[in-house]
Amino acid sequence: VPHKVNAFTESLDPIKAYEILAVGRPTVATPVAGFRSLGGAVRMASGQDFVDAVRELLTAPQPSQTADVPSWAVRAGEFAAVLESVKSAATARVVYVGHCARRSGGELALLRLLPTLSDQVVAHTVFGEDGPMVGAYRDAGLNCEVLPLDERTRDIRKGSVRPTMLPLTAVSSTVRYAWRLSRRIKQLDADVVHTNTLKAAFYGGLAGRLAGRPVVWHIRDRIAPDYLPRPAVIAVRLLARILPSAIITNSQSTKATLGIAGHTATVTPSPVVFDAYAGEHVARGESPVFEAGMVGRLAPWKGQDVFLRAFALAFPDGPEVARIIGSALFGEDDFADSLVALAVELGVHERVTFVGQSDNVGAHLEELSVLVHASVTAEPFGQVVIEGLSAGLPVIASDAGGPAEIITDEVNGLLVRAGSPEALARALRRLRADPDLCERLGRAGRTRAEDFTPQRIAPQVLALYARVLSRAAR
Repeated sequence: VPHKVNAFTESLDPIKAYEILAVGRPTVATPVAGFRSLGGAVRMASGQDFVDAVRELLTAPQPSQTADVPSWAVRAGEFAAVLESVKSAATARVVYVGHCARRSGGELALLRLLPTLSDQVVAHTVFGEDGPMVGAYRDAGLNCEVLPLDERTRDIRKGSVRPTMLPLTAVSSTVRYAWRLSRRIKQLDADVVHTNTLKAAFYGGLAGRLAGRPVVWHIRDRIAPDYLPRPAVIAVRLLARILPSAIITNSQSTKATLGIAGHTATVTPSPVVFDAYAGEHVARGESPVFEAGMVGRLAPWKGQDVFLRAFALAFPDGPEVARIIGSALFGEDDFADSLVALAVELGVHERVTFVGQSDNVGAHLEELSVLVHASVTAEPFGQVVIEGLSAGLPVIASDAGGPAEIITDEVNGLLVRAGSPEALARALRRLRADPDLCERLGRAGRTRAEDFTPQRIAPQVLALYARVLSRAAR
């Protein structure tokens, strides 16, 4: 089979490849599509080697060996399954479940995704509390409701997930809530239940199973002892094999912590609305005011304290300024207060602005010279990193977890050792002194951010729904 290897032959799925497998004749072929994947059944050769390969098989013939080849009936069945899954996905009714209605990462990511799915998914979100995101979803034209979850269950901190500390009332309340939610899922005639937070994975997964619907877990947290208490890690890893029909993780790093090799788990990054940051930001280092900033909720593991120490090391005095955008969301007000005290202790409080919670992150990014991500433990994903890249900012990020998958060091950002104020300070000084580097990283970052638009992410989610519905229909 001496086919030319070109764009045309690369587009083919040659039937003769299957015929060769069926009759088992010794075969020489050029390395063209359809033959490369046949392995030892076909001898690959090109150029002058092709003639020699034919001569060799003619002078030393090998016994014929037939191989199993899919029948037309099998192929027709596979094709019908694809058509049925696409048909199902096109009319899928999906109930999204989340315990929280605050402006945190998972809720924002889902808000960005759902409008892009609207042509093929009838979406309905069930929040476990009322809050800002309920209004945001409705303003976006999305169907949602509040089915109140007992606040003692909703507000349990992850550090309390231990057999000796978890209240029995919370367990019984969760089971009762799952039963109520299952009835609502049936009323909504859902085809799929998609849990959007880790807490929702437990009660939403149970509710979906009680309702007889396939369940998709969306895991946005690292299931590891450095992120969750060990009992919670054991529980999540165990239930991951029982409750969900499929799992989405936001990064390879998150997927690895689930410990579910062989289970259906798909890595699908969180989307960022690229058009929200349309300005071009280049040569920021030339600005007379160099402003480094962090965006995100105030929490010890997010590393705002590391950022302050690095800023004080890099710029103990001078015109450089720092900005911290975000607030404490989940009972971490003491940490927020400690950051103000730390800025005073380091002698930089007059050059540090604590903005608090902001609904217009893009406006703040427009004013920064560099965005810093400083999580001290591996970040599951890092939406803020992509927001910074989208804004054309040079981004410095910790070298662990999701950010290390998003950023290629020295290409579209800088990676530094997590938890090291010294390493972060060196990177800050480097960007301050090198406007050309700032420009190069900013331009490359905007290109990288295009990989995370909702339009790029939505087909991945739809394909997973199609697989889940196809399996459920069998």
